[in-house]
Amino acid sequence: HYVGSLKRRVELQNSGEYKNIYIMIADAQALTDNFDNPDKVRQNIMEVALDYLSVGLNPDISTIFIQSMVPELTELTFYYMNLVTLARLQLNPTVKSEIQMRDFKSSIPVGFLCYPISQAADITAFKADTVPVGEDQLPMIEQTREIVRKFNHIYGEDVLIEPKALLPDNQVCMRLPGIDGKAKMSKSLGNCIYLSDTAEDVQKKIMSMYTDPDHIKVSDPGKIEGNCVFTYLDAFCKPEHFEKYLPEYENLDALKAHYQRGGLGDVKVKRFLNSVMQEELAPIRERRLEWQAKLPEVVKILEEGTKK
Repeated sequence: HYVGSLKRRVELQNSGEYKNIYIMIADAQALTDNFDNPDKVRQNIMEVALDYLSVGLNPDISTIFIQSMVPELTELTFYYMNLVTLARLQLNPTVKSEIQMRDFKSSIPVGFLCYPISQAADITAFKADTVPVGEDQLPMIEQTREIVRKFNHIYGEDVLIEPKALLPDNQVCMRLPGIDGKAKMSKSLGNCIYLSDTAEDVQKKIMSMYTDPDHIKVSDPGKIEGNCVFTYLDAFCKPEHFEKYLPEYENLDALKAHYQRGGLGDVKVKRFLNSVMQEELAPIRERRLEWQAKLPEVVKILEEGTKK
């Protein structure tokens, strides 16, 4: 979420290009697959808010609000439901992969199946023209665009705005894999690095990361493709990191070439990645602790954002 969306939102916020920026905490949507655990959803509102503030979202510029406290979004979702067929929802690639991942089979909650419609309401209610997303969310934006076109065709031209997706510039950040090498990082799969993780937790997770299973001895040639450690280096590493933490290599290409021809162990590469990641996450972690110490202020930010 940080790589695919949050980091970009902070950049957009600070660019001055957008008059209004809305950041939603989707607690109602979270209930679609946590309906039997409302306490978890309730507690996560504050956790998500802390994450948002810790990465640098500024409540003076960006409006942060809670989905369930804007009931008009539910109302809009209800009307949009008439514009989408069941077959179209079942064809949505993101929904299909999420259903498979959660092993719902035929016991899919209707709310979960309909969450692309809910997302369309969340986007269009604010006349949003730009939505920063990772690659896996493109089918959701496309579904929103279809709803907008159908609504405008039936009820009047230009009532709703057709939004466009804004993807990360870095190809690797389109969809960062989980630390176990699975295609998607997901809380339910337990394969995430969290913004709230301690330095020790991050290090432990990086040292256990999935690499090339055939790279058994240091002398063995290693594969870069599907190797999580190099994917994360592609996403986070900058040229100055080599000078600082691994001066014997000029850049990432030189490191990759050495790994591919053999003679470079996974542990050394993981230690380098750990240094890179700690540098990125340390200021976020510090800001998070600062906000954690003033929770009543965070509650006020959410209340005022929701009111706005």
